[in-house]
Amino acid sequence: MAELVFFCGTMDSGKSTLALQLDHTRAARGLVGLLFTRRDRAGHGRLSSRLGLERPATEVAEDDDLWNAVVDERLAGRRTDYLVCDEAQFYTPAQVDQLARVVDELDVDVFAFGITSDFRARLFPGSRRLIELADRVEALQVSALCWCGARGTHNARTVAGRMVVDGAQVVVGDVSAADSGTPPPVHPLAPTGRTPVAVEDDVAYEVLCRRHFMRRMTASAARAAQLSPDVLPWSWEQCPIDPHAQLADEPLSTGDGRATRSA
Repeated sequence: MAELVFFCGTMDSGKSTLALQLDHTRAARGLVGLLFTRRDRAGHGRLSSRLGLERPATEVAEDDDLWNAVVDERLAGRRTDYLVCDEAQFYTPAQVDQLARVVDELDVDVFAFGITSDFRARLFPGSRRLIELADRVEALQVSALCWCGARGTHNARTVAGRMVVDGAQVVVGDVSAADSGTPPPVHPLAPTGRTPVAVEDDVAYEVLCRRHFMRRMTASAARAAQLSPDVLPWSWEQCPIDPHAQLADEPLSTGDGRATRSA
């Protein structure tokens, strides 16, 4: 029986790498699949990983009907055994419904890959619908790490080195790609529904654990706050000795102007 499976994780957790590996494994066994993506970092109609692997794929537009895309393949006499859908957080809820229909009515496996939440820690509409409909939701075992070494769970946006939870939508990558007629890739953490704008040089993204996401503590902020390992933290509140008390080996006043020394 075919399944709709949603593989999810933060940035740098190997989602696209797994998508390409899954396609390779099935193609090696003689199965035929369709690759879909949206707003990949490598540009229009590409499915790429940060390891340098890359394949051509069908770019999914806002108004595309994925059910019709598979049916058209069948009507043309071409097999379709499975779908690989990368950057699935950008798909519309209606398109996720279409993927579920492909599984149920055409008995075609659908493997979706994406980020669950944006830089505000809010679920993407496409990811939310996948969680609602998927037969299985698989968290990737290769976890990105926070700067502290803990498992990274949240995607943070920084502007000029400071973490933000709101602001304009951005585009990452080479913005000069727009001059060539190829739409520049949109960062996977930019919420959908608005026209993205070109990224500024001081905008970046970082994976954090929940504790440091809630504290707005990025790697650069931690470095700025970190004391030298050779310097002890000092506070009178933490000092066990009364700062106003005299030491035992110092002269003690007798009250008449004469100094004595304790035994």
